[in-house]
Amino acid sequence: MRRNIEKIAALSLLAAVGIAQAASAEGTLDLVKERGKLMCGVTTGVVGFAAPDANGEWRGIDVAICRAVAAAVLNDPQAIEFVPTTPKTRFTALASGEIDLLARNTTWTFSRDVDLKFDFVGVNYYDGQGFMVRKELGVKSATELDGVTICSLAGTTHELNLAEYFRVNDIDFEPVPMDNNAETQQQYLAGACDVYSADVSALVAQRSSFANPKEHMILPEIISKEPLGPLVRHGDSEWADVVRWTLNALVAAEELGVTSENLDTVTASSENPEIKRLLGTDGNLGEQLGLESDWAKRAIAVAGNYGEIFAANIGEDTPIELARGLNDLWTRGGLIYSPPFR
Repeated sequence: MRRNIEKIAALSLLAAVGIAQAASAEGTLDLVKERGKLMCGVTTGVVGFAAPDANGEWRGIDVAICRAVAAAVLNDPQAIEFVPTTPKTRFTALASGEIDLLARNTTWTFSRDVDLKFDFVGVNYYDGQGFMVRKELGVKSATELDGVTICSLAGTTHELNLAEYFRVNDIDFEPVPMDNNAETQQQYLAGACDVYSADVSALVAQRSSFANPKEHMILPEIISKEPLGPLVRHGDSEWADVVRWTLNALVAAEELGVTSENLDTVTASSENPEIKRLLGTDGNLGEQLGLESDWAKRAIAVAGNYGEIFAANIGEDTPIELARGLNDLWTRGGLIYSPPFR
């Protein structure tokens, strides 16, 4: 039954893609330029990744991707309408053309790439699914969760991972599916479920907002690979290139030592050939993308390079306190890497 439901959803999305493509034959890049505004799909609220602050301004590492793309394309990081999406609405919003780009803690999987007809343009956070429990539950491992109730988001890879993990380990559990992060957090804190399962980064971020975060713990087991990254519709390679290389520009800037503080100085004085190509003082990479020569410089100027964005939103000096780990540069043992700018 589940396969049939997923297939029907996929066919609906494909129909939406057809409508969107027919309506936007000129391409998403041209549409965004004509509109003067980027429509960016984000989560309904995960602190550190995408959530409004006390002043109602969206912040987070996914938000930073949206603002970098807006700066690269429109020379204005504020020229964005953020569209909150749930796990159930995110793909339809992208396929239908309601949004130009989805940057929403979304895992790159085979079926989403191939069957649902989306293009993941890269990874901006390597994550994995885990478990959060109240310390008073008295468990130290996921292997001790026999008979528990588990809250998780419906329509995500988490549901499938949970079913597989508990079946393989011959452990019984009762799933409690939720529609959005706020509801899941509320129900977990209200005791509607024993366990809260999601990407570990999201669990840590949610816990940091609890009244008594020390009463909750993350269990040691990581049960899946969750490479999270922005995605666009199939069939528009030019737009995919713009988003992909904007993300790569933020990573390359960190690799090359280009920061928000030295950006102007480096632009004026660097003799490094790759830095000159990246920042548009040599070559025509911007023209090849359909953008101006300083597109990458504008993207980097918004919030700095990838490392600066990570540190400001979810790093060890923030309330979320996430270490770089797999999300460090490849030169420091992580998986973050940009193809060459040449």
